[in-house]
Amino acid sequence: MDAVFPLGGEGSSIADARNFAAAFLGRARDEHGIPVSACAMDTVQLIVSELVTNTRKYAPGPARLLLHITPGTAQITVWDTAPALPTPLNPDPSRIGQHGLEIVKMLAQDISVVPDPPGKRITIRLPLDREALPTP
Repeated sequence: MDAVFPLGGEGSSIADARNFAAAFLGRARDEHGIPVSACAMDTVQLIVSELVTNTRKYAPGPARLLLHITPGTAQITVWDTAPALPTPLNPDPSRIGQHGLEIVKMLAQDISVVPDPPGKRITIRLPLDREALPTP
């Protein structure tokens, strides 16, 4: 099961992307009988929010959110036109902001960042049956 949400410029909001992801997972659960825990639903929305926020802040052109479900796993991919690969900062509780990638890395089962000219592709995988958030 796949879905694509274009993130084209100023008109695409982070909330719209989150809502799109929630609706996609809801359809997977309700129409296709795929188990999606409430924790996984919340986690996917948080990851989408963080990745789309970074795309809106740092990528100059169009972008896409791609969602894919395989048995037991959600895959979230954001493609954008910024060629610079994200660099995670060291955890620093006194830092204001710039914790998005840090949060995503903690929540993800797997993360990959791949150059995809003219930009990059960030892909996150996480279990759909997650009952609790991982602890740092």
